[in-house]
Amino acid sequence: MTSVSSSSEFQHQHHFKSAEHQYASSKQGIWLFLCTEILMFGGLFVGYLIYHSLYPTVFKNGSETLDWKMGAVNTVVLLVSSFTMAAAINYVQRGLHKIAAIMLALTIACAGAFMVIKYFEYSHKFHVGTVPGKFSLVDPTCGAGGKRAECESKISALLKNPAELEKNHVNAEEVARLKAVISQPKWEMFYGFYFVMTGLHGIHVVAGALLIFWIFIKTLRRKVGPEYYTPVEGVGLFWHVVDLVWIYLFPLLYLVG
Repeated sequence: MTSVSSSSEFQHQHHFKSAEHQYASSKQGIWLFLCTEILMFGGLFVGYLIYHSLYPTVFKNGSETLDWKMGAVNTVVLLVSSFTMAAAINYVQRGLHKIAAIMLALTIACAGAFMVIKYFEYSHKFHVGTVPGKFSLVDPTCGAGGKRAECESKISALLKNPAELEKNHVNAEEVARLKAVISQPKWEMFYGFYFVMTGLHGIHVVAGALLIFWIFIKTLRRKVGPEYYTPVEGVGLFWHVVDLVWIYLFPLLYLVG
């Protein structure tokens, strides 16, 4: 089945032999692009598995400081967004533009909800000091010259200050987990993987939301429909891959302990 009808107002570009050729080339292009995306995240997954095998306790303790409930909610949010995106593609193909626009708007809303939840996660980690590299130190310049072991971490400083613990909503259970984290050398390594992997994924969520908004505008203007829906399918495939990556990130980061 093609994405463009020869009798439609939507005509293929001059450098393609036919509408079918344009559709096939477009689908091949998006799949090749998605392969590069999978290769990029695949490298991070391989690095994660290697270092997890070398420092299992570090990764276990780090994982236990993450809020798995927030991660689970975000997982549900993205699964819902996958459904609404698939529904939007179906409605565009059937020419039901108003319903398709509603589904696209819901998908964008889900992307926004995901990023809001991620903001609350990130902000708490920066407040308590569960961050990677020099950012985890009270004095970021202290670790120069290989003297990192002599530097005070933000977690250590926080644990000494009951007022700050209360201000940042750190309960006794979290205090015990933070103590377990800093008891291991190279503890900040886990948070390096966490922020790089979830941060890169977050960038893709924002990019995907912008692309969906572009499709949303095209749908409202009826620039896509039963005769031409290639861009809708392409953006939908990208969004499904973004969701799929999170399906792997959630258990690896939040449930590894």
